[in-house]
Order: sequence, then structure tokens, then C-alpha cells
Amino acid sequence: MHLKYESTLREPLVDGVKDYHQVTEDIISPIEAKPGKLWYVGFFISLMLLAFGAFSVTWEVYYGTGVWNLNKTIGWGWDITNFVWWVGIGHAGTLISAILLLFRQGWRTGVNRAAEAMTIFAVMCAGQFPIFHMGRVWMAFFVLPYPNTRGPLWVNFNSPLLWDVFAISTYFTVSLLFWYSGLIPDFATVRDRAKTKLRKLLYGVASFGWTGSTKHWQRHEALSLVLAGLSTPLVLSVHTIVSFDFATSVIPGWHTTIFPPYFVAGAIFSGFAMVQTLLIIVRKILGLEDYITLGHMEAMNKVIVLTGSVVGCAYLTELFMAWYAAVPYEFDTFYKYRAAGPLGWSYWIMMTCNVITPQVFWFSKMRRNVAVTFVMSIIVNIGMWFERFVIICTSLYRDYLPSSWSYYRPSWPEVGFYMGTFGLFFTCFFLFAKYFPVIAVAEIKSVLKTSGESFKKGMEQYEQQSAEEFEAGLHHDDDHHHDAHGAVAHAHHN
Repeated sequence: MHLKYESTLREPLVDGVKDYHQVTEDIISPIEAKPGKLWYVGFFISLMLLAFGAFSVTWEVYYGTGVWNLNKTIGWGWDITNFVWWVGIGHAGTLISAILLLFRQGWRTGVNRAAEAMTIFAVMCAGQFPIFHMGRVWMAFFVLPYPNTRGPLWVNFNSPLLWDVFAISTYFTVSLLFWYSGLIPDFATVRDRAKTKLRKLLYGVASFGWTGSTKHWQRHEALSLVLAGLSTPLVLSVHTIVSFDFATSVIPGWHTTIFPPYFVAGAIFSGFAMVQTLLIIVRKILGLEDYITLGHMEAMNKVIVLTGSVVGCAYLTELFMAWYAAVPYEFDTFYKYRAAGPLGWSYWIMMTCNVITPQVFWFSKMRRNVAVTFVMSIIVNIGMWFERFVIICTSLYRDYLPSSWSYYRPSWPEVGFYMGTFGLFFTCFFLFAKYFPVIAVAEIKSVLKTSGESFKKGMEQYEQQSAEEFEAGLHHDDDHHHDAHGAVAHAHHN
């Protein structure tokens, strides 16, 4: 049987000498071992942040939204800024899994599992902000349009905030299905290796009786493709709809048609940066450097520099349109209040972090440097947070009436709520890293024979050996031909 091999020029997706058993050992043994001190420290800090967040939110619900420093002009402060930021971070996971699966990109296999988990946790964090922004949280069920006995009282389908509810709930459901269906074969592997009865039972329930038969694999692949096809348009639609929260209004600085593509590019930009932050830590702590390679990081850095450039282009387009439109309010919003007003510092932080610093990734050495990538991934997410802050706060703090102008500072419950979502995110991520395979074992095995370092080297040696044997065969034939010719001449002479 002839296996299809990739070009030997392309770098391997799995480093080191690995066979199937070794892959299983490397990825699944961290789940079976007791977690180290670092895990406990990180988990404890996450829980503390989560508890502080819960306290801040309780305070806000008890005393009302007034405890957030929202005022007449700025009705959306940190709360919606953080909502858009978290939704953006949740974008890379589905993009890595769905779109790269459809385009048959092999490098997704090392990073897709952690990225999908990150998507789910980020969307869980994002969903809380609009709910608590209502003030009366117990009214949250009113945003869901379901057949009810409330008479003619229905949700307002013209409101972009309602479209958010649809987009985010759909996105969460599809992402969850996608992530979980990918985990089933790996859960079965953990189940079969389990030492205790409880472990065997729990992973057995989670793996839905997976046996690894051909039928199971066929159904699994069919389902993956269907879910990838469903979630690809979702990647584009979710952040487009989030951008409609702003773009469908008539406020200067918001009322632009560039928002949907620019929000989608920004979301992919911040999402990939968050994947880098998490995976660099995970590969170090769990010792998975052979599976999350420098090649994976380089591929993601290429996406970051591309989307960063798209975002930079969008900023310049906005500035150009504000000047070209010759509308004084639009001009003032961008040139007087955003770039030079009291909140101007936030605009320049955004510009530096999102447009100028990612340009270092044009250099291959920088793209493959772990320390540079880690620092850059954090800088990008700081910049993307400031982008949302700039869009929301610097468009609102100066309106048509100078008497209602104000300067915005967040209050401690707002900051506490934001920190609490970090607590939730990392608590979930620590539990995920402890009880779930962080890398898709089955998918790594599927690319091992074509893209693993040892197999590629083996293939090179095999090709070299074949060539040598072929040449040797030719020489042997020549010698044989000469010998035969000499024997005939000799016989003729005699």
C-alpha cells in the first residue's frame, strides 16, 4: 500500500520520534497524573477572582445599575466594552476548527481543541454582560422570543440587541456541539486506560459507548463536516451582528458601513492572540512542545499580522471618511475627541497595540520566537480592549449638548465584574486542562504518518535508499552486460 506523503520541504506538524502509542502517552498521561503546584496556584487565583466577580455583580443587582459609573451621556461603559471584547476572543476557536477543516489545513490539529474550549468559555463570559446590563436580571427571559401567554407582549425584532441574543445562543450551541463531538474518541481512549471504576464510568458515559468502529468514524467525520459548514457562516455573522449594535444607530462615529467587516477582522485578530497566550503556557506546563510546534505559532502569527493590517486599514478609512464627508460632528468625533480629546490617550494606546506593534511579525525570526509571540499576544488583546472602549466611550462622552458632556471612569463593581469573568474563564480552562485531552489525540494520529518528523525523515531515507538501489541496479546491469559481451568475444576467439 502506498501512503500519500506531504512534501518533505514543508516542516513537520509533530516533532520528535513518535508512534501512535507515544502520542497517546504524551497527551493523555497529564490527565491521569496528579496536577502540579502551579496548577493549584493558578486554579486558586481563578477561584478568588470568580468570587470577587460574583460579589461585584451581586452588589450591582442589589443596588441597581447606578453603582456603575454610567451617566447621562455614557449609557454603555465597561459593561458593553467587555461584552464585545469577550465575543471577539471567542472567534478564533471556531475559525481554526471549522474554516481550516473545510480548507484541509493540517496545522489546525495541534491547536484546535484548546481553541474550541476557549471559544465556549469566552462566550459564557460574554453572555453575562448584556444580562446584567438590564439591571433587573430576573427579566432576562423576556429577551427570548418563545410562544407565551403574555398576550401581545413580544420582543422588538427591530432591535440589534435582540439579534445578539439569537447570534450568541446559536454560536454557543454549535461551538459546544463541535467541541464535544471532537472529544468523544479521546474520551473513549481515557476510558480504556482508566485505573479506577469511577473514572471508567464517568469517561464511559462521556464517550457515548464509542468503540472506534468504521461506522463510528464515518459518522464522526460526517458530523464534523456538517458542523463545520454550519459554524463557518456563524463566525462571520456573530460579530457582524455585534457591530450592528453600533452601526444601525445615528451617533457620529458609529453610523458607518465599515463596521461589520472591521469587527470580524478585529475579532479574529484578538481571538488568535488569546489562543497564542493560552497555548504557549499550556505547551510549557504540560510539556507538549512536540505537538504545539513553532510552525503552529508561526502560522497563527501570520493570521495575526494579516488581520492586524486589516484593522489598521479600517482605522485609516474611518479617519479618511470623517474628513471627506465634511460633516462637522463626524469630523469632531474623530479628530477632536477621539484622537485629541480628554480620552485621547486610549485612542493612541489602541493604535500602538493594534497597528504598529504587530508589524514585527513580518520577520520570520520574530514569528518563531516564543517570548516575542507571548508578549505580542497580550499587547494585541490590550489593544483590542481599548478599541472597544474607544468606540463606545469616546463616541458618547461628547454629544450635541455641551451641558451634558462628561468624562468616564469605571467604578469598582464594573472592574470587579470584568475581573470575575477572567476568573470564570480561567477556572474553566484549568479544569479543561486537567480532565480533558488538551490536544485532539485522534487528529494528531491522522496527520502523524504524513506530517510527523520521524515519518518524514524515514520517507527521505527510504527515497534516498530507493534511488541508491536503483543506481546500483543500473551499474550491476552494465557490469553484467560487459561480462556477457566479454564471454561471447572470448568464445568466438577460441
